Amino acid sequence: MSAPGKGSTAVGPVTAEAMIAEARKALWVMVGFLAVIWIVQIFNAFDSYHLSFDYGLKTRDVGSLPEIFTAPFLHFSWAHIEGNSGPLFIFGFLAAYRGVKKFLSVTVLIIIASGIGAWFTQASGTTGAGASGLVMGYLGYVLVRGLFDRHRIDIVIGLVMALCFAYQFTALVPGQEGVGWQAHLFGFLGGIVGGWIFRERRPKKVESGLDDPTTLLGIPPKDLNA
Repeated sequence: MSAPGKGSTAVGPVTAEAMIAEARKALWVMVGFLAVIWIVQIFNAFDSYHLSFDYGLKTRDVGSLPEIFTAPFLHFSWAHIEGNSGPLFIFGFLAAYRGVKKFLSVTVLIIIASGIGAWFTQASGTTGAGASGLVMGYLGYVLVRGLFDRHRIDIVIGLVMALCFAYQFTALVPGQEGVGWQAHLFGFLGGIVGGWIFRERRPKKVESGLDDPTTLLGIPPKDLNA
């Protein structure tokens, strides 16, 4: 077996290994997140959902603004958390598998966008809770990430998710009583914005010799030294 030359690199295998490692991290992050919200749900249910009313987001109550960060971990019923858990895991994993650090930044942006949007626009006296804003935010992020990062596989993933979970788009508009569609809509928009803000920055390609005066004049360099 011949040894690789000095100029050869193992970019392909290293990149593949790094992606697998990040995907593994993403899997455990989402398993951990689901475990947390289900453990909270158990205590919340035994406490007659007082946690949801105490730490949910209260519309246009300035003192409730910190609850933007606690409301996504709370739910109002078993059906509520069951309906969110599947899409949350799928969209969350797909949003995280290319990098957990970036995923955490996107998550914070979605939580803030969803929470602030709901805080401003929902009816007065409303208390909102649930991970559905995050679900829609991750969906929005997954749909656009491939376009912004110019990754074909992520574009395909986005299209497949849009087709398989098309029913989720109905949560972006008013229609079902008791559903905070505003949190869904602003979370979805937050995910799209996150796709743009946290897109991959690729170095601009500079054409060799473009700024070389000898190239512009069409004179070979050796002729200048004659």
